Amino acid sequence: MNRRSVLRAGAGLLAGGAVAAAPAPAADPTDGWTPTSFTYSWQKPWNLDLADRHGYSGGVHRMWVYATDEPFEEGSSTDPRTEMRWKVDYTTGDRMWDADVYLPSGTDGASFVQILRSVHPSGTPATDIMLNVYDTGGGTVRRYDGTVLRTGAYDTWFNVKIAHRASSGTGTIKVYFDDSLVLTVADRGPATRYFKNGVYNHGSGRAEARFRNIAYWTR
Repeated sequence: MNRRSVLRAGAGLLAGGAVAAAPAPAADPTDGWTPTSFTYSWQKPWNLDLADRHGYSGGVHRMWVYATDEPFEEGSSTDPRTEMRWKVDYTTGDRMWDADVYLPSGTDGASFVQILRSVHPSGTPATDIMLNVYDTGGGTVRRYDGTVLRTGAYDTWFNVKIAHRASSGTGTIKVYFDDSLVLTVADRGPATRYFKNGVYNHGSGRAEARFRNIAYWTR
């Protein structure tokens, strides 16, 4: 055996002659989960056709909206949006939203995915989580307008998973970017809720988000 072969063999030995085990691969966030069908409806400026604010080609949904657009319902005081409203309302159980996301440069102050609490106790928040993008640091993704989860998010595809363990009390939400855990937080307490993704413009100008490989998981 030459010297190079000896060094290669020795690198795999621990004290006592045991062979070092290869590092275990990181667990996939979807391990133990079941892919589940889902349906959705659209929310977009009430006075426009969907095609005015949405495009679909090559498996990619493009959604955009302007700060000057109308809300999704006539007379609503909410900000303008173009969003998929997932029709899988739930109160308890393990649910996961999963998609590749692309956030074009300049999109500022817009939510691109959220868990909305459609039925919740008076005085409690209307959402369990919102992921927003801001025009700083090459595209900064924050939980609401607080915790920074990613910079350099503009003009690149990255995978986002939001796993929610909902209960009759306080549940837990985990956020993964490219299958790495970036956030674990408590939800806002008992509610009936659903996922939404798209672009909900809280800022100025034009906001856009794109989505592909959208999936829903349960366990």
